[in-house]
Amino acid sequence: MTSSRSAILNAVRQKAVPPTQLPDLKQDWIQFDDLAAQFAGVLEGVGGKCIRVKSVSEINAHLEELTQFKTALVRCSNIDGAGNPNVGASAYDDPHLLENVDFALLRGELAVAENGAVWITDQRLKHRVLFFLCQHLALVVPLRDLVPHMHAAYERLTVGQRQFGAFISGPSKTADIEQSLVIGAHGPRSHIVFLVDDWE
Repeated sequence: MTSSRSAILNAVRQKAVPPTQLPDLKQDWIQFDDLAAQFAGVLEGVGGKCIRVKSVSEINAHLEELTQFKTALVRCSNIDGAGNPNVGASAYDDPHLLENVDFALLRGELAVAENGAVWITDQRLKHRVLFFLCQHLALVVPLRDLVPHMHAAYERLTVGQRQFGAFISGPSKTADIEQSLVIGAHGPRSHIVFLVDDWE
C-alpha cells in the first residue's frame, strides 16, 4: 500500500521543471559617482555609522570619541595597532567566554555601496560568533575593497574557501507587526564601519 507521503513525492518527481539557462550577469548595473558617500548614506539609513580615515592609525582617535567604546569594559580587536583591546579575540578555546565583550573591532573583507553591507568571514578570527555576541561592533574595511553593488561583490567572493561568510548591514534589529523597531535584539546594538583610504 502506497503511503500519502510516497504518493505526494512521486507526483512531485513526475512534474520536474526543465532546466533554465542562467541570466547573463554582464549588464549595466547601478553605478554611483561617490561610492564612499553612497555606502555611508545607506549604512546610516539602516542604523549604522561610517567613518572614513586615511590610515588605521587614525582609528583610535575616532574610537575615543565614541560613547560605546569609552564605556566598554571588555574590548576585543584583531586590527593591529587599533582598538586598545584588553581581551584577545583569539585568547579562548571556548567561544562562550566571549559573551561579555562590549566592543569588538574586527576586519571586514569587502563593502557594498548599494546596500551598506560588509562581507565578513572567519579567515582572521578564531571564533566567528564574536561578530554577533559583542554589544557593539566596528568593522574595518580598506577603501579599495568597496564595490558599487552586489553583482560586483559576488564576483570577488571566494565562497567555498572558508567555512563561514555573511553580509552584515547595520546593527541587529527586528520589528513586530505593530512596526515597533527594536535595535540590538539578536546581536550588536551598534554598528560602525571604518573605511580606510590607505591600508596595506
